[in-house]
Amino acid sequence: MSGLTHFDAAGHAHMVDVSAKPVTARIAVAQSAVKMAPETLAIITDGRAAKGDVLGIARLAGIMAAKKTADLIPLCHPLPITKVAIDLVPDAALPGVMITAIVKTGGQTGVEMEALTAVSIAALTIYDMMKAVDKAMEITATKLILKDGGKSGRYEAAP
Repeated sequence: MSGLTHFDAAGHAHMVDVSAKPVTARIAVAQSAVKMAPETLAIITDGRAAKGDVLGIARLAGIMAAKKTADLIPLCHPLPITKVAIDLVPDAALPGVMITAIVKTGGQTGVEMEALTAVSIAALTIYDMMKAVDKAMEITATKLILKDGGKSGRYEAAP
């Protein structure tokens, strides 16, 4: 199973030992989208959601999720996150909300999973807050956009 670092020589899952890696600046950017009916988007953008400020609460949920990633994904390392920024942009053409997370750390392993977790939980929060009016919402296009730092260097998703 060479190349799959979360498995040992016997094929058992294990947490990768990063203790010999240097501490470097690392960043990851992830994106997701929540597609919904135009009427649902209007409720969000007009501030008429019964449960409150949908985008504000989703932003906080995404930040909290990034900080809890190691508690949710078994082989992730707990990291000293230095920045989490969540951008939620209503998009009438979708229609829905585009979500972007930027996560930074100075550490021995990357923050890709933290950024992906942040956008996923922000999207689920939007769904949870609006499901009473639109059960057909779709969470889609969740992907890593950028990662930089560490031995593997820079990755940018194709546009």
